[in-house]
Amino acid sequence: MRGAMDRFVSNFASRIDAKGRVSIPAPFRAILTRDGFPGLYVHPSLDQPALDAGGNLLLSEIDALLSTLPPYSEERDSLSTALLGVSEILKIDGEGRVVLTESLKAYAGVADQVTFVGQGAKFQIWETGRFQEHLAAARAGARELKRRLGSMRMPDAAK
Repeated sequence: MRGAMDRFVSNFASRIDAKGRVSIPAPFRAILTRDGFPGLYVHPSLDQPALDAGGNLLLSEIDALLSTLPPYSEERDSLSTALLGVSEILKIDGEGRVVLTESLKAYAGVADQVTFVGQGAKFQIWETGRFQEHLAAARAGARELKRRLGSMRMPDAAK
C-alpha cells in the first residue's frame, strides 16, 4: 500500500514564463523523484479539457487497465491509442520546469497560467479558469453523492 507521501494531493497555480516553461510544484517533483521516472509522462485527459500527468505509478495503472482487455481487441487498441499513442514524455530541467508542447497546450486551452491538481496516482494540468469551473462542478457532484450515500440504509452490523 502506498502512503500519503506517495500521492499527488492539493492544487497549485503557476504561470508559464516567457520561454514557455512552467514549474512543477515542489511536492509533486518530490513524488516524481521518489517514483524514479526520468521526466514527466503527460497525455490528454480522456474526459476533461485537461492533461493527465505522472510517472511510473501512472504508467502502471494504465498498463493494469489495458491488461484487463483482450490483446488486439478494438477496445484495447482504442484505449492504448488514447492513453499511450498521444502521450509525451517531457524533460524536467534542473529548476523543476517543463515546457508544455503546443499540442498539449491546445488540448487543455492553456495560455499563460495553469493549475496543477493532485489526484492520487496522477495529477492534472488545467487552464486555471477551467479548473475553477471544474472544481465547482466536482464539489456539487460530491455533495450529491454524499446525500445519496447518506440516504442509503446501512447494513445492520449485528447480523
